[in-house]
Parts: sequence; C-alpha cells; structure tokens
Amino acid sequence: MARQAGGSIHKLKALKLVYFADRYHLRRFGRPVIGDEYLAMEYGPVPSNTKDIAEISDFLGKEEREYATAFIRPNEHHSYRSERVVEEKVFSESDREALAWAWKMFGHIARFDLAKLTHEYPEWNRHEAALQAKLVSRAPMNYRDFLEDPPKGFEPCHPLTKETREAVAEGIGEMADFERSWR
Repeated sequence: MARQAGGSIHKLKALKLVYFADRYHLRRFGRPVIGDEYLAMEYGPVPSNTKDIAEISDFLGKEEREYATAFIRPNEHHSYRSERVVEEKVFSESDREALAWAWKMFGHIARFDLAKLTHEYPEWNRHEAALQAKLVSRAPMNYRDFLEDPPKGFEPCHPLTKETREAVAEGIGEMADFERSWR
C-alpha cells in the first residue's frame, strides 16, 4: 500500500485498506487475506496484529520485528514508508487481487474519510454505541459479521447470494472450531 501511495502511507489509511481487502477476500473466496483478529475501535475496524507490525510494537517477537523493519520504516505523524519491494510470493493470486481491489476502490479516499466510511459497515456498527459511550475502547469483531451487507449506496466488497453467504459462514465456523482445538 505504501508503494502504491508513492512510497509512504499513513497507518490509519493502510489499516483501513487492509480491512477492505480482507472483507472483499472473505466474501469472494471464503477466507480473509491476513487472517488477523479484528477489533472495533474509535476509528473503525483494526486488524490487531497488522497494527502491531505497523507500529513495530513491543508485542512482536524478534523474528516478526526483524521482518517488519526490513519492509517498513516509521516516518513522522504515524506514516510509514516502504523500504523494499514486497515479497509477492507470500500472497496468493487472490490475495493480490483483493489488495489491488481495495486500493482501486478506496485508495483515493483520505484517511479520516476512510475511517468514517468503515463506520457504515455492520461489523463495526454493532459496536458503535459501546464505543461512543466509552464503555469499551475496543471490541472483538466476528468474521461472520463481515458477510452482512452495508446500507444501500455503500460498497458491499463483493455481492453474496444467500447460498454463498451460508457456505462462507459455515466455513468461518469450521475455522474457528479448528483454531479452538489447537489451543
């Protein structure tokens, strides 16, 4: 995303573009690109681990930190610049499609406008009251909610038939069951 933005991108914008790529990929291909845990926060959905990587957070292990710093460098004002060309082999063809789609659809939108736009989507919207009342600063989001459509006039990030929605929801449930069995 930073390279597409001319070499540098604001963290907020990058995180929202990753969200839209994940939403699109989940709806079209049955899995997210990143597979991150999403949190509903004041400025919209946040892929938690991706945020940690962007911030070169203390939560990162040594290998994650080394890998992250090989590709991104913090600039001033929460922006990050690309340090080298992305290793495309880590992304499938459909992953690259989803990331390109997110950039094409939303890359021209300013970061705060993009954050505001994410508030129209049901997976964030269901947490809005608790966030605004300051009952929580973050709330875990469920990938099944990404299958709900936003209000008319907003990009659904790939239309779904009833049958496809049900099949993807079942797959999400199976993924969650599998992950729980490994804990």
